[in-house]
Amino acid sequence: MEEVKLSKGDPGTKCPIEAALGIIGSKWTFLIIRDLLIDGTVRFGELLKSLEGISPKTLSVRLRELEESGIVVRTVYPEVPPRVEYTLTDKGKQLESIFIELKVWGLKL
Repeated sequence: MEEVKLSKGDPGTKCPIEAALGIIGSKWTFLIIRDLLIDGTVRFGELLKSLEGISPKTLSVRLRELEESGIVVRTVYPEVPPRVEYTLTDKGKQLESIFIELKVWGLKL
């Protein structure tokens, strides 16, 4: 891969940083991805407990957005009651190094 440098880009072309933040920058999304990076495969209820203050509706919406973006895969098991698990895709796992760098930077604040 060629070296990437910051640039303003061409007028009318969406900034790649803006595109990335459009996916992970929504409220709660970053924390959902963080939990999936740490815990691996997680059930809806486990995420709900882990993210104090998030509503079930908001969690559902954020997970659906991440699924549509190819960051998360949702697996439904044909059991009674149904078991639903969420896992990061390879694309989602690529965010780990970015999250680590943000943590390093945050520790310096």
